[in-house]
Parts: sequence; structure tokens; C-alpha cells
Amino acid sequence: KSLKKRNNNMWIFKSSIGRKFIMSLSGLFLIIFLLLHGSINLLAVYDAINLQSGHPTDLYNQACEFMGTNPLVQIMVPVLALGFIVHIIYAAWLTLQNRRARGNNRYAIFTRAKIDWASKNMFILGIIVLGLLIFHLSHFWSKMQLQEWMGNTSEEGYKLVVLTFSNIWVTILYIIWLGAIWFHLTHGFWSAFQTLGWNNKKWISRLHVLSYIVATILVLTFLIVAIYFGFIYSGPESLQEIELWTNLFS
Repeated sequence: KSLKKRNNNMWIFKSSIGRKFIMSLSGLFLIIFLLLHGSINLLAVYDAINLQSGHPTDLYNQACEFMGTNPLVQIMVPVLALGFIVHIIYAAWLTLQNRRARGNNRYAIFTRAKIDWASKNMFILGIIVLGLLIFHLSHFWSKMQLQEWMGNTSEEGYKLVVLTFSNIWVTILYIIWLGAIWFHLTHGFWSAFQTLGWNNKKWISRLHVLSYIVATILVLTFLIVAIYFGFIYSGPESLQEIELWTNLFS
């Protein structure tokens, strides 16, 4: 009896519905993280505008320092990493299962419902999104938070943003990646809630609209930073150097 009960409790890992459930929860969790992360990134634009108007602030670097030293954030980083890994693994698993089950007709429509482009290409879009994650890890996290974990001095966050987007090709590629994230979210957001049970006709139509709103807001928080520092900003690389010179000659 106990073995049967244990097997019943393992349905979430063994069944297709259970795996979709886990992927939906991890996806919604990651959306919240990206919204917070993108909002913090906007502080770099705020600092840059204040710098060019003659009233420099250093909010972005302060936020980066807080994120790198706060104990709660240190706990959340491995949780976020696990969330990404789980989401990616289960997405790949479900995609392979669907292709194996449906073969070449995996997108055949057996109902009158219309399957949108993002839904058909979620796996490809996910791979592109993974590329953006690797980019962030190599260009920002490895040079800031990872260095603090290793007991080294981390690089200045604001300076990394300026240097990264000073390369026009990096900026263009970054914008293309953001486009993939937008398409991924416009389907993934409402689909996650549908998997969690919000699948009646009234809520599905609302969630479709909300998915476009959430995806657009999230992508804009990153897009504004890329466009501003890639095409508009012409100020100094470092806020810390400005602060140092100001203190020396004040």
C-alpha cells in the first residue's frame, strides 16, 4: 500500500501533465525574476541621464553591490539556477516526447483551434533565450557576483553595461535575442496558467492579452538599456572613477 501511495505521489515527475506543471511553475518563477532584474537594469539608464545632466547618481552600482552581498539574494541565486535548469530540461523532454508521438505531423491541428507561430517554435525560441542567459552569465555574473563569491574584487556594474553595449554588433544581437524572449513569453505566460488550471474561456482570452502586456513590459526593461547605451549614450565608462576624481578635487 505504501509503495502504491509513493507511486501516486510521483505522478508529477512521471506523467506528461506533471512535467508540464513543473515547467509552468518554474517558468512563472523566472518571469518574476526577469521583471525584477530588468527593473534594476533601468537604474543604469537613470544614472546615465543624471550624469549627463550634471547631477550624477550611483544607484545601479549600489543595487549591484546589494545583489552581490545580500544573504537572501545569495540563497536565491542557486534556486534561480535550479529553476532555469529544470525549465530547460523539462522543455526539452516534453518536446522530444511530442515529436516522437506525432512524428512529422507534430503540428497537425486536430481541432478548430489555431496554433500560433510562437507555440509551434517554443523549443527553438527557448534555445535562443538560453543563448541570452549564457551571454549574461559570461558578461556580467561571472565578472561581478562570481568574483565576490571567490573573494575577489568584482567589476563595476555600470562600466560593464557601457562597455558591453559599446559594441554595435553585440547590441544588435542582444535586441534580436530580446525579440525571441518576447515571442517565447507571449505563448509561455498564458500557457503556464492554462496548465495550472485557468483554462476556462473567459480567463483564457484575458490571459492571452495579459501575456502580451507582461512580455512587452519585461522586454522593454532590457530593450531600453540596450538601445540607450548602444545608440544614445556618449558619456564616460565608469561612475566610480568620476566619484573618485570628484572626491579628490572637492
